[in-house]
Amino acid sequence: MSLTKMHVKKGDTVVVLSGKDKGKQGKIISAIPKKSQVVVEDVNKVKRHTKPSLKAPQGGILTKEMPLNVCKVMVVCPSCNKPTRIGHKQVDGKNVRVCKKCGEVVDSAR
Repeated sequence: MSLTKMHVKKGDTVVVLSGKDKGKQGKIISAIPKKSQVVVEDVNKVKRHTKPSLKAPQGGILTKEMPLNVCKVMVVCPSCNKPTRIGHKQVDGKNVRVCKKCGEVVDSAR
C-alpha cells in the first residue's frame, strides 16, 4: 500500500460532511494515511463490550472513537470559522496550507 496525500493533519479542527454525525465538529486525534482515515474527537463513537483482562480489570462497556474516511471531513478555518477547502502557498520559503475562502494561513506553528 502507498501513502495517500491527505488535506488534513493531526490537531486540525474539522466538520463531518456526511453520515450519522453530519455537522459535528471535532479535533483530529490521529491520522491513518495508509487507509485514508482519520479519528475525530467525540465523533463516530461506538460501544465495545469487553471481558475483564489485565488491561481493563473491570471489563464492561467501553466507548471509543472509530476512524472516518478522510473524504467525509472538511477543515474549519481558524480565522473565519467556516468549513473550507485547502490551498497551498509558499510563505518565507515554506509551503503552507491556506484557506480558500479568506486566504489566511491554516497551519498552526508546529
